[in-house]
Amino acid sequence: MKLMKFPNQKITFESFLCGIPARDYIYQDIPYDQQIKDAAKMIKNAEYVLIGAGAGMSTAAGAQYGGKFFEENFGEFQMKYGKGPYMQDMYSAGFYPFPDEESYWGYWSKQALLAGITLDVTPLHRLLLESLSDKKIFVLSTNADAQFVKAGLPGEKIFCTQGDYFHIQCGKGCHDKTYDAVELFCRMNQARRDCKIPSDLVPKCPVCGESMDMNLRKDHFFVQDDDWYEAEERFSDYLSEAINEKLVLLELGVGFNTPTIIRFPFEKLVREHDNISLIRLNLEQAVVPESFGRRAVGIHADMAESIKDIVEEVKRK
Repeated sequence: MKLMKFPNQKITFESFLCGIPARDYIYQDIPYDQQIKDAAKMIKNAEYVLIGAGAGMSTAAGAQYGGKFFEENFGEFQMKYGKGPYMQDMYSAGFYPFPDEESYWGYWSKQALLAGITLDVTPLHRLLLESLSDKKIFVLSTNADAQFVKAGLPGEKIFCTQGDYFHIQCGKGCHDKTYDAVELFCRMNQARRDCKIPSDLVPKCPVCGESMDMNLRKDHFFVQDDDWYEAEERFSDYLSEAINEKLVLLELGVGFNTPTIIRFPFEKLVREHDNISLIRLNLEQAVVPESFGRRAVGIHADMAESIKDIVEEVKRK
C-alpha cells in the first residue's frame, strides 16, 4: 500500500534524506536495448527530472583521480611521502596526515585546481543537459567539481550538499561563512616548492585566527553557509512542486559510499509515490528494488555510453 500524499506539505531536505536501504535489490534481467528504451520513455513522459549525481558521473565523463593521472601530477608527493595507503589517488591522499599547514596546503591547492578549478567542462555533462532542455530539472549532487555549472546549468538549479573545491572555511567551523579561494590556490600553486607552500600563504581564520580548511564535508566542522541554505531551500521548493507530478529521478554514478543523500532517498520517493520513476545508471551497483517493477530501470553498464544511448533514443520520434 502506498503512503498517503500531502500535496500542500513542503518537503524539507531533512525529511527527504533516508538511511534505510531496500531489502529486495536485484540486477534486472532485461536486455540492455530494452532498458535504454524504457529509460528514454520515462524521460519523454516526464515533466520534471531530478538528477542525482555522484562521483561515478564525473568519472564516466572523463575526470581522473588515480592511476597514471595521479602519478603524473602528484609524483612529487609520492616521492616525498611514499605511496603507502594514501598517495594512490586524490581521494585517499586527502586524508594523509601532513606534518604542517605548509605541506597540507601544498597538496590541497593542487587537488583543488586539478579536480575542480581548472577541470574543463565535459561533453557528457553538456550532452545530458541539452537533452533535458524541455524538462523542469534540478541537480542534487555530492560532487565538488562544479561540472553542471560549467556545462551551463544556472546555479539556482543545483544543490551541492558536500561543498566544493572553490571555497575554504574555518577549520573548526567557528562561524558560518566560506571564502572564495580560487586566486589563493593559484598563488599557492605557483609558489609551491618541495610539496610545500610559503608560510605567508597559509590562510588563517579571520575570526578566531586558527587554521582554515577546505569547505568539503569530511568531518563535523563542515560549514553550511548562507549559499548552502539557499540552495537547500530551492531544492525543497522544487521537490515540493514536483512530488505529485510526472517526475523522473535520474541517478548517475551514486554508489554506497554516501547512499543516504541520494540513493536511499530516491528509493524512498519511488516507494511512496506511484507517479515517480527511477533511472539508475551505475557501472557496478545498478541494483534496484524488485518491488518497483517497471517504474525502475537499473542499467549496469558504462555510464557514458548509456547516457549517449538514452539521449539518442529520446530524440527519436
